Amino acid sequence: MRFVVARPPIGFLWRRALLRAALAPLVVLAPIVALAPTADHKYNVYWHGGLFRDDPLRIVPDTLDSLPSYLRNGNFRPLGRMLEKLVDLAAYALGEVGVPANVGLRVVSIAAAMLLGVAVLVLAESVVARGRLFRAEPSTVAAVAPFAFAAGLVAAGRSSPVVLFGGLYFTTAAVVLLVAAAIARIGRIRAWQLPLLVAAGAALAAFNELTYLTLPLATVAVAARGRWVLGQAWRRIGTAAPARALGALGLGFLPVFGTVRLVIKSYCDTGPCYPASDVALGSAVAKTFPVRLIAWFPPLEWQSAVRGGGALSGLTLALALAALAALAWTALRDLRRLGALGRPAAAALVVVALALVALGAGLAALSADVQHLVAAHRWGQGWRDTAVVAPGGALLLAGAAHLAGPRRVLLGGLIAVLVAGCAVTATVNKRFRDTMLQSPVARLDDRLAQEVADFDPTPAGAARRCALRTEFLALNPGGRTPARRFDVSFDAAARQRAGQPFCPVTGSGQGR
Repeated sequence: MRFVVARPPIGFLWRRALLRAALAPLVVLAPIVALAPTADHKYNVYWHGGLFRDDPLRIVPDTLDSLPSYLRNGNFRPLGRMLEKLVDLAAYALGEVGVPANVGLRVVSIAAAMLLGVAVLVLAESVVARGRLFRAEPSTVAAVAPFAFAAGLVAAGRSSPVVLFGGLYFTTAAVVLLVAAAIARIGRIRAWQLPLLVAAGAALAAFNELTYLTLPLATVAVAARGRWVLGQAWRRIGTAAPARALGALGLGFLPVFGTVRLVIKSYCDTGPCYPASDVALGSAVAKTFPVRLIAWFPPLEWQSAVRGGGALSGLTLALALAALAALAWTALRDLRRLGALGRPAAAALVVVALALVALGAGLAALSADVQHLVAAHRWGQGWRDTAVVAPGGALLLAGAAHLAGPRRVLLGGLIAVLVAGCAVTATVNKRFRDTMLQSPVARLDDRLAQEVADFDPTPAGAARRCALRTEFLALNPGGRTPARRFDVSFDAAARQRAGQPFCPVTGSGQGR
């Protein structure tokens, strides 16, 4: 008599895989959930929250009205700015349930990172699966990729998306990956879909710099999947539905992109431009590019996160290991039930991963800010490209492991190594948060967030808030600019919450 052991339902395997993809980033980012806001965050969350809490649809005309001034400064990303304001509004709105804005910002950022973790898995399976997605069990990549991605979510400096604008850039990166996955999987294009694809291409050109990478990434994904997974001839790949979809996206993308870049060039040739969006050509690009190709590697990022000294938390390490071990146990149990990945499919995944890393590194290499970081030998410093390069590095590790030795026992060993790396990432993130908390500015920002969340309309509350304003201006010298930004931002929040200014006796007279 022969006994047959029933395999778990396909939906069950997919749910576990998607859950791992979402929860692994949550574990490594939880230690910075109370990280103080930095740079523009310390103003924008209150400004945008106060302006748009009662009328969220106002985000659209407000962004379009400000478009000419941003263009004159070399910046064009209206849809990206709408998303940025929506992220700030979500963080601010959490204050209505007692969550201060500093915590709200991190909650939204972590949620975006969880979404990106799911997008990494979806892109990987979209490339390597021959049949319809979700109709067969996920591949063994689904057991490895979530941990590889989470290990790269390091608070590697103040410019890293883990620290600054995470909600914006992680969500943008998820859009890039999901669009590339959708194009690679498209099976048929109907006539009514073509205008939508053209409009989607134009939207990608009007989002931000990261979405510029969507078309080249999707092109590589279509070619790699068609050649190595489906075994198609190059001629067939060039005439199939995914290639036609790419053409439609390009018809929408290229006119908007080209026109905007020409307009920005005309402005930047006659005056200063926003440096973070400026394109800096020259010999520094060739020096920066190879460094950014490896900047996603977690040990390099760990060095940037712990810069400044301080002890690592053994408790954080232990708690992270315990949580990750629970996730890893489900991955190890599922390994023998997941679909085996052949070497041709693994090669396709490696090619897509290399393209994603190279595209992100190329974008960063054109930035003067990143060129300065590399010149200062800060090789593991995070920047906005980390939002796409970290997923690329995760897919590269997963694909290369399947190329080198797809046996499940070796994959189990790799999962164990990656889990240890994730635990270290969580620990150094906690160290980064502790280092930031030593700054009087960060502690003041935390107190301001709590004051807005627990707004006290009494005279005693007003006196306390005015004292905080005075302290803020003392810690943030810079003449009238910090005072103006503080008053505009915090008054917007205070008037939305209580109908009164943050400090009734400001020198600007806003509260008089």
